[in-house]
Amino acid sequence: MLRYLLEKEFKQFFRNRFLPRVVIIFPFVALAIFPLVANMEIKNIRLLIVDHDKSVSSRKLVDKINSSGYFVMNEEPFASSPIFEKMEKGNTDEILEIPAGFERSLMRESKADLMIYANAVNGMKAALSSAYLSQIIADYNHELRQDFEMITPSHAPPAFEIIPLYLYNPTMKSVFNMIPALLVMMMAMICGFLPALNIVSEKEKGTMEQMNVTPVNKLTFILSKLIPFWIVGFVVLSICIFVAWLFYDFFPIGTLGTLYLFVAVFVFAMSGFGLVVSNYAGSMQQAMFIMFFFVVIFVFLSGLYTPFVNMPQWAQLLGHISPLKYIIEVIRFIYLKGSSVGEMLPQLFALMGLGIFFNGWAVISYKKTNQ
Repeated sequence: MLRYLLEKEFKQFFRNRFLPRVVIIFPFVALAIFPLVANMEIKNIRLLIVDHDKSVSSRKLVDKINSSGYFVMNEEPFASSPIFEKMEKGNTDEILEIPAGFERSLMRESKADLMIYANAVNGMKAALSSAYLSQIIADYNHELRQDFEMITPSHAPPAFEIIPLYLYNPTMKSVFNMIPALLVMMMAMICGFLPALNIVSEKEKGTMEQMNVTPVNKLTFILSKLIPFWIVGFVVLSICIFVAWLFYDFFPIGTLGTLYLFVAVFVFAMSGFGLVVSNYAGSMQQAMFIMFFFVVIFVFLSGLYTPFVNMPQWAQLLGHISPLKYIIEVIRFIYLKGSSVGEMLPQLFALMGLGIFFNGWAVISYKKTNQ
């Protein structure tokens, strides 16, 4: 009986001209474009430099900042107007003020003060741009110390050097952090929304009444709805892996078998939740709004936009019901760390538990008058 139901589902899927195109085109285009749009790196920061010193040392510092490529420079040798005026008008994002006597203080006292003003209306941009500028100034300070040691080695001040080692993402590219999350988003959208619309579409067409009078039991019926979306999930995953490799030269360090195993469990859970929504919805419009409501909640509780541990305690407790939380962790671990199944057993058990819960709920909530 299951074989004939699956044949019916696949025929309905391919007769719809829109759905096969969505499954192929949507993940391809989205993963090719979205990582560039969702890039967390900040560039083209409008920096105003007010140089009261106009010395060789201050000029070298300005040149070093300019060569970094992060800033769009605008210099004022003297502050003829209040330095905050341009920031208040929205013409600059950050101000670096170099005081008079900057070079003299460096030569005589081996220290000098600089002032950085940042527009913190966008807190993340202000924090990152200030961090970039502080790092450049720190590098410049290190160069000055090296020059001082070469000139007067006997009077070189004691110092130690910190060399950070960035594991798993040495280049610190945010795109490598976003691609796994966007890959999960593609599967959640397709493997969550399509099952949610499946049963309710049959209700609107009137074919559900015909199904209810057949001897098909609830479990077989739910399996016939679930298995096609398992296959769709594998297709979407394969397309996303290919696009990430083609456009970003990004390929999982771990094994593809581990990746497909966890995605199979995730699709099992997400499709089951979609079938639950479909069972309760009375129309396709209602199913779409219910599914959109819960997917948005799952996304914000998953740690996609902010680290999960940064959330309030109550939000972290709610986040444990989001399948996206576990699969985002898993795909990042597989892509960036090469983790094995044994290292991700908590995530595997959590996804399996959610899958059994949602699909069991789908079987129970499916109202069939005749078995």
